[in-house]
Amino acid sequence: LFDGVYPFYAQQRKSSVFDVSTIIVIVVFLTVACSFLLIIPGIRGRARLYWTLRVFFSLFVGVVIVVVQFTGDWETGWVTANTSYKSFSHALVNADIGLHVGLAGVNITLVGNPVNQVNETINYNEHFAWSFSADYDHSYAEGLEKGLPSPVLYVAEKFTTQSPCGVHRQYRISGHYASATLWVAFCTWLISNILFSMPVLVYGGYMLLVTGAFMIFSLLSFFTVRNSPLCPIQFGTTTLRTGYGGSFWLTLAIGLLCFVAGITVVSLHYFNLDLLKTFFDLREDKAEECQEITEVYINPHFLKNGL
Repeated sequence: LFDGVYPFYAQQRKSSVFDVSTIIVIVVFLTVACSFLLIIPGIRGRARLYWTLRVFFSLFVGVVIVVVQFTGDWETGWVTANTSYKSFSHALVNADIGLHVGLAGVNITLVGNPVNQVNETINYNEHFAWSFSADYDHSYAEGLEKGLPSPVLYVAEKFTTQSPCGVHRQYRISGHYASATLWVAFCTWLISNILFSMPVLVYGGYMLLVTGAFMIFSLLSFFTVRNSPLCPIQFGTTTLRTGYGGSFWLTLAIGLLCFVAGITVVSLHYFNLDLLKTFFDLREDKAEECQEITEVYINPHFLKNGL
């Protein structure tokens, strides 16, 4: 206490879902999409529609693979409870307490109902990182020194290395391997685009299948945290329960979509190659090549000599 006042210090805040890295990635992909929109009027006929579908599908897959690595809603949970606001104080506040788990850390949100209570503004969103380049326990110790509200510290303490819950190592390792497999999926996505542009269509389809497989592997890696049940997070008579968040389900949907697209490309290659070439705007090129080959001019002198 400083003259009977609890010390609360300003802290850099981070959004529970979007941060600067996420915005940068989205802006980059939107720039590429807008650049394509500028050149699409130059594409003639039905090929314009096919090009639009291919480009925007590819960009959507790529941006999802990258963005979900920076989001903080792979696992989320909310609870509304009456809880103590400060340590060594009997004052209770009514607040929404949120837990947002990402691949590189956890966000804990505290929003009062109403926001202004006990002569303070209760609106906190604190990030605690557990990536291999960060020290979670150090971040938690800094939160103690800054005098964060008791609900935030209570939830954050569940993920420390010294916590009896013992989930810190499981979440950290699972998040690390999920992120690594997603980067591999991003690489295979790049390779699939290169193969489609060469064009080697069937191998591009195979790489789409590999992309979907690595996205599913990332989900399986994060799913292993369920093998270590999270300790009950109790606020009076209410319990904060978590479930898979938007990033988890979005990754699952895009992974399955890559499987469907890859299987479709491979199937068309073996059963209806003409339709596949039409979709990738290759039939006209082949027809022009055949036409150029058939228009051959021969010297009559060689014909007379039997050559």
